[in-house]
Amino acid sequence: MKKDLYIRLQRVSAWCGVVLFVGFFAAFAVGGLTPPMSPTENPQDIVAFLEDHRTGILTCVCLMVLLIPFEYPYVIVTSMQLRRVEGGWGMLSMIQLTTGIMAPAGFFFPLAILAAAAYRPEIHSADVLSAMTDTFWLMFVGNACVFVLQVWSIGYAAFIDHTREKPVFPRWYGWLSMALGVLLVPGAFVFLNRTGPLAWDGLLAYLLPSIAYVFWKIATPYVLLKAITAEEKESAGKPEAEPVTV
Repeated sequence: MKKDLYIRLQRVSAWCGVVLFVGFFAAFAVGGLTPPMSPTENPQDIVAFLEDHRTGILTCVCLMVLLIPFEYPYVIVTSMQLRRVEGGWGMLSMIQLTTGIMAPAGFFFPLAILAAAAYRPEIHSADVLSAMTDTFWLMFVGNACVFVLQVWSIGYAAFIDHTREKPVFPRWYGWLSMALGVLLVPGAFVFLNRTGPLAWDGLLAYLLPSIAYVFWKIATPYVLLKAITAEEKESAGKPEAEPVTV
């Protein structure tokens, strides 16, 4: 592959992160899903919410389904930059890649359940709709803990990159990634709590991780684009590989 095309594809993949951030924010705003409803809502209030926000929720899920595929090039380009730190495919780049590939499923399946609840709320009982809505929030917030190793693998790479004068990932981004990983852990406890900071709408399980995730989601495309530019400069003086003849 030509060097300029290789760099261009990486840049496009990094910009996918911007598309994801803006799109996710818009989709959840349209669906009325921020902030989340309280886990103590009674079934009648849940039914009323689904009926009042039916169009918004279904539009949100539709937008998310269209946006989720952009996660794949975004995850892959992140691992490609991690390869530069490791000198090839290694533990950190593979951990980031495999956990990142899980992200679309972590978004899609909970949203599909919520869409099913909002699709025809008039034909289901309040108990069924409450169970489906509970499943959405428990999966959506509780699954966040799955991605701890993803962000830690990127953060750790920022601290071990001593082979170049300017690291691929800056130290401040490494600390941000490590902090986000720590803040994702309380999400695992939403299954045990209906009120307080560890409930799905609580300070520790939802609010602080969400704030950190927003900063991380903004910072990641930025550092990726900087890293890609640095890689382009590094490879500028290297001869282009000749195609292999079989």
